[in-house]
Amino acid sequence: MNTTFLGISYTKFALCHDKIRLMYKFLRPLLFSLNPELAHDLTLGILRYAGELGIIKALMPSQINDPINLMGCEFTNRVGLSAGLDKNATSVQGLAALGFGFIEVGTVTPIPQIGNPKPRMFRINEHQAIINRMGFNNNGLEILVKTLSKLRNKKLNIPLGVNIGKNKNTPTSEAINDYLICLDGVAPYADYISINLSSPNTPNLRDLQFGEPLEKLLGAIVQRRNELSESLDKFIPLLVKVAPDMTNEDLLKVADELVRQKIDGIIATNTTVDRSVIDKHPLSAESGGLSGEVLFEESTKIVSVLSSHLGDELVIIGVGGINSPSQAVEKIKAGAHLVQLYSGLIYQGPGLIRSSAKAIKNIPSE
Repeated sequence: MNTTFLGISYTKFALCHDKIRLMYKFLRPLLFSLNPELAHDLTLGILRYAGELGIIKALMPSQINDPINLMGCEFTNRVGLSAGLDKNATSVQGLAALGFGFIEVGTVTPIPQIGNPKPRMFRINEHQAIINRMGFNNNGLEILVKTLSKLRNKKLNIPLGVNIGKNKNTPTSEAINDYLICLDGVAPYADYISINLSSPNTPNLRDLQFGEPLEKLLGAIVQRRNELSESLDKFIPLLVKVAPDMTNEDLLKVADELVRQKIDGIIATNTTVDRSVIDKHPLSAESGGLSGEVLFEESTKIVSVLSSHLGDELVIIGVGGINSPSQAVEKIKAGAHLVQLYSGLIYQGPGLIRSSAKAIKNIPSE
């Protein structure tokens, strides 16, 4: 019996998937022999040119088709790319061809910035983890807008989110202006916009997650979003990315404020400053955000707390520590509507995208 999946036989799909895994198994030692940031830049460069030439699309099996409509966006499947990997949206075509159901680019700031001094990215292989203190290094809003405009002309067939932030030298008291500038710039091209208030690598940024600063910031952003939605004749969903390092009480206060301000979703979570899981590792004293499998348990617990508290009032995107298809499923079962990958993609390779999307698709309906 020749069973098929998305128009290709299961045998062919399995063979393609095995080839992807074998290819990455061969490439990973080479990439891991390089400085982490150099390996990151090299990989993005390859994805950029291979994507533009259509090479990846020709080599990869068909995308897992598991559509879901959320916030007015049609997500091809529930596995997306987290912000931070392709800050300047240079490699979106190549990344999309890997099988993602949606992609989030950024963080973008109004003015270009080089980020923190190098070295600023560290692999912790024993824990399948990464520490980074990149510091919102990006080419700035003007260049990103030009890139996004070109991407839209190429008719990308999956939702594209844009993560926005403030420049390091902008005082926290003036942060609203930075977010509004970015919102104005990317709104015509983004399928959704996420607001980064939780990176540990921009001084005092996390102060914006609480109390009056959060209320004022969200109020201004939502008002501008509503104006832009009317002038552009399209709805622009807004999400807020939160840190994993707050108490449950603070987390729920933030969630309630997002609902009150009519924000559309929450991304749980950003990287952590907690080092308890790797406290004996030589790199544990490096400053920056810790991501990877060590974050899975805590970030999934936060997804569960948010889901129990919010019900369906906000879309929840679960991100943090997904290193296997079973962990992607666990995030969904905890209450996430969508999931995102980053560190797991680096350690496991692009096969993780399709295997996770397939596993989520095969979750038995209740």
